[in-house]
Amino acid sequence: MAGTDENGAADPHPRHPRRRLVLSLAVMAAIAGGAGFGIHAVASQADEQGETSPVFRGKTDEVVRGDLEGSTTAQGTLRFSDPRPTRSARPGVLTGLPKAGAVVSPGERLYAVDNVPVFLLRGTLPAWRDFAVDMSDGPDVRQLEQNLLDLGHLDAEPDETFTWATAEAVMDWQDAVGQERTGKLALGSVLFADGDLRIGPLTASVGSQAGSETELFTVSDTSQVVNVDLPLDVQQLAVVDNPVTVRLPGGSQTTGTITSVGGPTETEDSSTVIPVVISLDAPEDAAAFQQATVTVDIPSERREDVLSVPVGALIAISPEQFGIELVAADGTTRQIPVTTGLFAGGRVEISGDGVEAGQNVVVPQR
Repeated sequence: MAGTDENGAADPHPRHPRRRLVLSLAVMAAIAGGAGFGIHAVASQADEQGETSPVFRGKTDEVVRGDLEGSTTAQGTLRFSDPRPTRSARPGVLTGLPKAGAVVSPGERLYAVDNVPVFLLRGTLPAWRDFAVDMSDGPDVRQLEQNLLDLGHLDAEPDETFTWATAEAVMDWQDAVGQERTGKLALGSVLFADGDLRIGPLTASVGSQAGSETELFTVSDTSQVVNVDLPLDVQQLAVVDNPVTVRLPGGSQTTGTITSVGGPTETEDSSTVIPVVISLDAPEDAAAFQQATVTVDIPSERREDVLSVPVGALIAISPEQFGIELVAADGTTRQIPVTTGLFAGGRVEISGDGVEAGQNVVVPQR
């Protein structure tokens, strides 16, 4: 019906209904694995004349069925394992030291005092006495004989008795390394360690006077580990044999396994942590680093055979209801409500009527 003016005459310029724009905006934060994600805003438009929805031509992703795993992120330090100081076993003038970064193997020279070298041998039992024919039996003799056998100087089966055959093997070894053939090893002439040693920082210098307990340098094993101090509130994740992901400097990553869990330890800032040691599954991945700060992702939650979408695909249908916007084969879209579950790795677990794997969902343009 046409409008009229105040005198009852028809208005020559009738007002047409104005198109109404209905805009629904929701900006929310969802925290998953320490990262924040935005829920994208959705706009719907219709007019009183019943216009059809336009064909959607924006970015989409798929509803995926599979396992979803959350994780807790912690900072760690990549370093060579078991660093410890090496002290002089005898007093005198230091006449030889290894180079920092060098690797010394059993049978090789480690350092020298008064021009008498100290050699590295393999073993877990430290030397505590001289080795000679008149010594009493003991496990340290078996350990020495095992080294002589490994180095090719002993033919007999190692035992705990230092015999003349043992003395002959010692002399053969002394001859091979350029030492006087005495058949004896004085205390301090050999150092036992469980394998190769990597030389760390030197704390003494050639020419300096060393006492019987002077610290000379730091040594470590040749394998690298990651040390992590976990807060008490996630201590349940500190389980031996649990797999982890280690993110290295430069963006590369590798995998590892928790191999050791310590007891509660108080830090300098008076907080209590659980020390965790992680061994790398592929040590060569970290070969370029001597020491580095790394990020460790430790699995915390897992959902098997669930539906998930990128977190950005979530929309706010109402202040209390999340949803997703599905894109049909003909390009039309429709919104359906969903229930959210685990947030992990940039995805979110969803469930709801009409949600199926393989469906296309609207995601934010970037």
